[in-house]
Amino acid sequence: MASTYLTRSISAGNQKTFTTSVWVKRAEIGSTVYSSILTYADSVGGSGGTPRGEILFYEDKLQFGFNPTASSWNNYYPTSGRLFRDVNAWYHIVVAVDTTQNTASDRLKMYVNGELQVLNSSIGTQNMDTGFNKNGSTNHIGRSTSGTTNFFGGSMSHFNFCDGQQLEPTVFGETDATTGEWQIKADATFTPGTNGFTILKDGNTITDQSANSNNWSLGGGTLTNTLDCPSNVFCTWNFLDSYYTEANFSNGNATVQTPNASEAYCTSTLGMSSGKYYMEVMTYDGSNRDNIGIVDSVATANNGSNNLYQKAKGYSYRGVGGVWNNDSQLSGTFASYGSPNYIMIAVDLDNSKLYFGKDGVWQNSGDPTSGSTGTGAISITPTSDLSNGCYFFAVGDEVTSDDTTYRGNFGNGTFGTSAVTSAGTAGSTPGTFEYDVPSGYQPLSTKGLNA
Repeated sequence: MASTYLTRSISAGNQKTFTTSVWVKRAEIGSTVYSSILTYADSVGGSGGTPRGEILFYEDKLQFGFNPTASSWNNYYPTSGRLFRDVNAWYHIVVAVDTTQNTASDRLKMYVNGELQVLNSSIGTQNMDTGFNKNGSTNHIGRSTSGTTNFFGGSMSHFNFCDGQQLEPTVFGETDATTGEWQIKADATFTPGTNGFTILKDGNTITDQSANSNNWSLGGGTLTNTLDCPSNVFCTWNFLDSYYTEANFSNGNATVQTPNASEAYCTSTLGMSSGKYYMEVMTYDGSNRDNIGIVDSVATANNGSNNLYQKAKGYSYRGVGGVWNNDSQLSGTFASYGSPNYIMIAVDLDNSKLYFGKDGVWQNSGDPTSGSTGTGAISITPTSDLSNGCYFFAVGDEVTSDDTTYRGNFGNGTFGTSAVTSAGTAGSTPGTFEYDVPSGYQPLSTKGLNA
C-alpha cells in the first residue's frame, strides 16, 4: 500500500477563488479505496467537525468536498456515474472554484482530460469561504486529513495550484493536433498568487518551480521519480488480471509480492502482438520456485492452471533453472536464480523468439539481435496464431509456502523505490534499464508500442 505524502503549512490566501490542476495515474482502486489528491485541515489528522477540505477519489469516483466552519460537509462529484478505474491511464484533473460568481453553476467547475463535468450540485452560497488557503491550515498532497492510513495510491505529475483565479483546463493542457489526445501543455503559464505553486514537473520533486518558492516537505514514505508520465505511459503489473487474491501491489504497481498461501501469477497491463520488447525483473525474498516470463491473452483472467509454466502459451524461466512451457522443460542451458537476481527478458515477436538473461548475461548463449536465426532463443507460437491478439509479461510462484517480491523495471528506471545502479545503454528505447538493451528493442510503453 502507498504511504508517501507531501505536506505544507499555509498562509492567508483566497478562500473563494482558486484552481487545482494535476495529472494522476491510479494504482489502487476499489469501492473501499480512499485516495486523496489534495487536502487541507485546521489540524493534522482532522476529521468530523474539524474544518477541512479535499479533492479525492472515493469509491472510484472523483469528488471535491469541504466544511469550512466545521458544520455540514459540502460534497460535489460528476453525475455521470463515471468510475476512474483505468490503472494504465493518466487523468488530467482540474478543480476550478470561484464562489463570487453570480451564477451558481459557475462557482465550481471540474474537468477531466479537458472535458467539463456535469456535477451533482452547485455551491449554493455566493461568496462562500471554502477553507482552502486558510491561514494556519495544513495542506497534504497524497494523504487524507481524515485518516492517517488513507493515501493516494499511484503517481502524480505536473501539480499546479493557482491562488486567486478560476482557470480553464486549456491553461495546463491541450489537444494534440495529430492524435486528438489531451496532453500536457509544455508552456503553461499562470499567475500563482500567494499560495500557488508548481511541483512534480520534469523530474523535479517538491521544490516549487513558480516564482513563489512555496516548497513542500516529504511527510512520509519515499518519493520516487519515474519516467512514466502522461506522454509515455509505461507498463505495470495488473492486479485486475491476477491470480493473487491477497497479493501486495506497490510502487505504482511496478512491484508485486505474492502471498505465501497460493500458487499464482499476474500479468502486465500492456500487451504486445508485434515488434521487439525488453524488460527486467528483480527478484527479492524469492526461492527457486519463482516464475518469470510471458503468457498469451488466452491464459489471462484466471483461465486454467494457477501456474505460469503450465500454460500452453506460457513461457516461464523458473528459479530452479530452465525454461518451461505447458508443463514441459524446453531445451537449452538456463542457470538457476533466487534472491536477489536481475532477470532480463527480450521478446522478438517479429521472429517469434524469446530470450532470457540473468544479471547481465544472456542465457543459453542467446543473442536477441540474431533475428530469424534465433541464436540461443526459445521459439514461441507465431503471433498470427494468437486468437486474442497479444502476449503479456508475467511473474508468479508455484508453491503455497513461499512469497516472492517481483520488482519490475519496464523502462521507467526503477526497481521498487530504487533507481537502476548502472544504467546500461538504452539502445533504441525511450527508457532506462540496468543492463544494455539489445538494438531494436523497445520498452512496453505507449511510445515503445508506437515506435
